[in-house]
Amino acid sequence: MITLEQLLESRDNRARHQRELLGAFPGRSLICFTVQLPGPEKRNEISLKIGEAGVQALKAEFGESIEHLEVKDLETGFEAYLIVPFKADETKRRCCAIEDTHPWGRLMDIDVPGTDRAAVGLPARKCLLCNNEVRYCMRAKLHTQEELLAKISEIVRKPL
Repeated sequence: MITLEQLLESRDNRARHQRELLGAFPGRSLICFTVQLPGPEKRNEISLKIGEAGVQALKAEFGESIEHLEVKDLETGFEAYLIVPFKADETKRRCCAIEDTHPWGRLMDIDVPGTDRAAVGLPARKCLLCNNEVRYCMRAKLHTQEELLAKISEIVRKPL
């Protein structure tokens, strides 16, 4: 279990590390992968499975073009950073394809700093439990943490 302070610190650290990587690899795109897991427990068997599956999917998608790969198994959650030699929009489209088609893709958050789904012409992501946009359900707190974790567990139990 992590505290809110630890969560906020991990976000700051992730943002700082992203700036460092973008500075070290100018003209390249950065992919920042995290696992979407509600609640204070960010590191467990499920998060590690999703994280490993996500890194494998990214390796399959970008292959030999990956110039840098870094994986962090932290108490505050699984993180991976990849540098690829493609424009941000192309990289984001390819990452969204993983989020949208991988059996566990809905549980993955694959960011490409400088772009988002709307910028590449894709709709916002839908909630795991209903057809609303994720943002709406999160803000309105329409679902309990227990409901979300049960759905995540159900998804991960299905074989890849």
